[in-house]
Amino acid sequence: MMAIEVFNRYEKKYVLTGMQYHQIIDAMSSHMVLDRYNEDKEFYQISNIYYDTWDDRLIRTSIDKPVYKEKLRMRSYGVPELSDKVFVEIKKKYNGIVNKRRTSMRLEDAYSYLYGNISLESIMEDYRGINTQVLKEIDYFKNLYGLIPKVYLSYDRRAYFEKDDGDFRVTFDTNITTRRENVRLESGSYGSQLLPPDTYLMEIKISGAVPMWFSKIISGLNIYPTSFSKYGTEYKKYISEALQTKKINTRKGKELCLNQYLQLQRQIMPSA
Repeated sequence: MMAIEVFNRYEKKYVLTGMQYHQIIDAMSSHMVLDRYNEDKEFYQISNIYYDTWDDRLIRTSIDKPVYKEKLRMRSYGVPELSDKVFVEIKKKYNGIVNKRRTSMRLEDAYSYLYGNISLESIMEDYRGINTQVLKEIDYFKNLYGLIPKVYLSYDRRAYFEKDDGDFRVTFDTNITTRRENVRLESGSYGSQLLPPDTYLMEIKISGAVPMWFSKIISGLNIYPTSFSKYGTEYKKYISEALQTKKINTRKGKELCLNQYLQLQRQIMPSA
């Protein structure tokens, strides 16, 4: 079966305690079925590399909550070997609607392509069935910004689809792990934890309206949506720690301007 390469949907996020997680799992069990990745295990691992400019322009822009924002990442399910297939994808958000466009290739080829060691034409030649429109969008995006790998981010996921309408999806992510060194998928999951223990990020994903039965469940459990970006939260944590230790990555001796530091500090510590 060919993987879906283009998604358009709304997404809402909720941060749950362990108790809330188990309560909502029980409450929606009669309406939902597990994702195929969860058929033989409670959680499956998703690993990502986020690409950005040397001065983190994309994530800084995203944190400012513009009407339109976009990001580039590489994604695998589990810990891949260099010969395994991974996804390279652009995720865009405009007025609350999420558009994800992706294509797949071997991990070693994805590294070489995104590092600029092999050309777009070479990838199109080696992968005759690839979606060339999506690949050209990725190529334009990475070249426009001069993107480089910045962050490894993985998590364990439990995912559900509605029984009567596969369009409605609910996912629960935990053990969100990040690092800024050895940013490679095949190295596996290790690094800093983004959330406290026994905390879950729930996301609901749908192209239309949220089912009434689900709205009643979360309302009855006093669960409310929040603004939460995994990459954005990691970046704020990274900058906060860097400000405290006065260590900020620079490029060729260049320092980020004072106004940028102050802006980041206000975003991270509003009361400062």
